[in-house]
Amino acid sequence: MKKLLAIFILSAVFISCKEHKTEENAVVDSDLISVTDTQFQSVGMAIGNPSEQNFDETVKASGKVDVPPQNRSQITSFIGGYVKSTQLLVGDKVVKGQPLLTLENTEFLDIQKEYLEVASQMNYLKSEYLRQKTLFDEKITSQKNYLKAESDFQRAKGMYQSLKEKLKLLNINPVKVEQGKLTSVVTIYAPISGDIVVMNAHLGMHINPSDVILEIIQTNHLHLELAIFEKDILKIKKEQDILFTVPEASKEVFHANVHLVGKSIEGNDRTINIHAHLDDKIKQQLLTGMFVEASIIVDSKKALAIPKEALLAEESKNFVLLVNKHQNGIYTFKKVAVSIGSTSQDYVEIIPEKQIDAQSKILTKGIYDVVN
Repeated sequence: MKKLLAIFILSAVFISCKEHKTEENAVVDSDLISVTDTQFQSVGMAIGNPSEQNFDETVKASGKVDVPPQNRSQITSFIGGYVKSTQLLVGDKVVKGQPLLTLENTEFLDIQKEYLEVASQMNYLKSEYLRQKTLFDEKITSQKNYLKAESDFQRAKGMYQSLKEKLKLLNINPVKVEQGKLTSVVTIYAPISGDIVVMNAHLGMHINPSDVILEIIQTNHLHLELAIFEKDILKIKKEQDILFTVPEASKEVFHANVHLVGKSIEGNDRTINIHAHLDDKIKQQLLTGMFVEASIIVDSKKALAIPKEALLAEESKNFVLLVNKHQNGIYTFKKVAVSIGSTSQDYVEIIPEKQIDAQSKILTKGIYDVVN
């Protein structure tokens, strides 16, 4: 009897071990993931449906913030001098006609003296020319005397006009010079209103005629100068919207629109220039010379899409977590592979599959909390 009991016990243990081993080796569907209601709520998960969204077809471009040539002025002096006074700094605003700085040079006096000498001779030479003309007309004097008087007068007149224009370029009033009021100091005035972006002068500094003393730009005329490749030129048209960023300064996305499209292909890169206008609200945030990366919107479409955070990327493949069932306080999700198309700032297009459509329920928030 004891022997039979021992055999029975050993058989029961064997069968139990065998069943336990079978349970351990049971096949589990690796595409199914379970989450309790508590876990679902604690990490802020959410479930939603794919929805129809707008997607833009864009052409990539790069370039810089700039101003038109007529809104940029480099200040020079055609005759050099020493900086006598200036109170301006980079960033200061100036208005057209405002004094910028003064230069001092004895050469300014030499020009005024020469002008004064020629001016004082003009009345005599003109009077002599008219007198000789009258005498010649009446056949009292020779043609030689008449032509000499005419030549002297015309030469002096040319010199007078030339020196007068030089004085005007130096902002010296010729009338005051003729009154004997000479000066060794000239004032340089702002030719346009705008902001000072370059300042190369300080007190006592010698300025050469070729030196850029300062530079003024009108920031209210800022625009984009972009370059696109030849293969994209036929897609670009006036008034198309542009989204651009300044990578080195901010992640903020700014808006512009195509204003002019170049008519020739430039350089070895075979690019075409695009001139774009900016929204007035953002001009104060930008500076000339800033590098920009832009997307020109050339077309748009509607497509089925999901939020970017609902997409799971693994080993160069993309997946979504499809709700399989929800019962007994447990969510069960099925990992389903999807193909993606266009992307926007918040959404990604999914190519319709048999298992995914607009009525599908998928995990839209917290997907990485589930799989990690």
